[in-house]
Amino acid sequence: MADDAAGHAVVVGAGLAGLLAAHVLAERFERVTVVERDALADGAPVFRPGVPQSRHVHILWSRGVAALEELVPGVITGLEAAGGTVVGAPEQMRWLSPARWFTGVRGTPYLSVSRELLDTTLRRRIADRSAVTVLPRHEVTGLVAASAGRGVEGVRLRERGADGGEFTIDAGLVVVAGGRSSRTADWLDELGCPAPVTERIDARLGYSSRYYRRPADRAAPWKAMYVQGNPDVPRGGVIVPVEGDRWLVTLIGQGEHQPPTGEQEWLAFAASLRSGELSDALKDAEPLSDAVGFRATANEWTHFERVRPWPRGLLVVGDALCRFNPVYGHGMTIAALQAQAIAGRLTGREPADITARTPGIQQAVAKCLKPAWLIATGEDSRYPDTEGPRPGRLGRMQQDYLARVLAAANTDPVVAGAFFAVLSLNRPPQTLLTPRIATRALRTPSPRG
Repeated sequence: MADDAAGHAVVVGAGLAGLLAAHVLAERFERVTVVERDALADGAPVFRPGVPQSRHVHILWSRGVAALEELVPGVITGLEAAGGTVVGAPEQMRWLSPARWFTGVRGTPYLSVSRELLDTTLRRRIADRSAVTVLPRHEVTGLVAASAGRGVEGVRLRERGADGGEFTIDAGLVVVAGGRSSRTADWLDELGCPAPVTERIDARLGYSSRYYRRPADRAAPWKAMYVQGNPDVPRGGVIVPVEGDRWLVTLIGQGEHQPPTGEQEWLAFAASLRSGELSDALKDAEPLSDAVGFRATANEWTHFERVRPWPRGLLVVGDALCRFNPVYGHGMTIAALQAQAIAGRLTGREPADITARTPGIQQAVAKCLKPAWLIATGEDSRYPDTEGPRPGRLGRMQQDYLARVLAAANTDPVVAGAFFAVLSLNRPPQTLLTPRIATRALRTPSPRG
């Protein structure tokens, strides 16, 4: 590797995780190149194939809002000015839990904004930095092995749609943030590294979403609505506000209850939820798009942090490392927390030192995942036909207890505060086991009977 390449970092993927990684790396590396498969529009935010989940409801919990603002000061104000909406959950939502409606309690705010606007806003802010270069329409095909020792010193790539062959970019650090389609395990195999273990829990939830014009004369006091399913009716739906005076509406179904995309079938599914309020809200709203489906909702954690020895000069972040069922809204917050974890390990270090310390940095990045993983997999394993390890007796007891916590949170301000602090990743799940919360929760009948 040439001497000047030691101060060069390459980030694979220009999604949220990749952009934030590039942003923090630019503090310590002279050059940062972000390689992206998709074309990147210069104008208004638009959908791109590399982020297929972007057409469905996304929220940034309060923990993610704080992390993003710390990383990129002023970006939240900019997103609100562009039409993003802060929603207090559940006090500004009409929210039917599996037990009952939330009533008279407060939780935590979240930012509701389209993923396209969020990514475009961040990309413009980050690409304006002199150290950062974004290289669209290029596909990384593999890693360049270090000439000495077990490590990585660059990437192989090719321009999409061009006739030319592969070429290489030398780098002292490579961060893979290529999303759900990442081939990192294959690339590690080419380097002679052991295969990582992947945990997978799939509740077979499906999504179908479309945009509506928000009714201008709407009298309802809520900003958003969430009608959750339960074991008897495993169907749900969400309405959130996004920029352009629009609603983004996502229907949710489990197993055989997959939401359709055909017009009449979609409306019938919306009318079949546990409450008719969501369907009624759409009657005066103007549809702006056809419905689109999404089925890749499995929780998958590829444990790169357990690979020994881990190649120096390589990090894996975002969905390339772990992806969650999107229904819990944790993906974007986790991306911001991982960027913070990386930034915390870079302070005061030179690029060569950072490269040498990537095994420890990978451990720190993976540590961010555990609370969100416990929430998502614990809830998804409730469904009888979930694919993956089944909970044992202790796990079922924990699920019953958490069902009581949620039922109590519907009307108990103390339990609601603790519940939303955990759901938003502001507090660890163990918070819900304190005597103060347990006493209140166990007084509440189990909603599962």
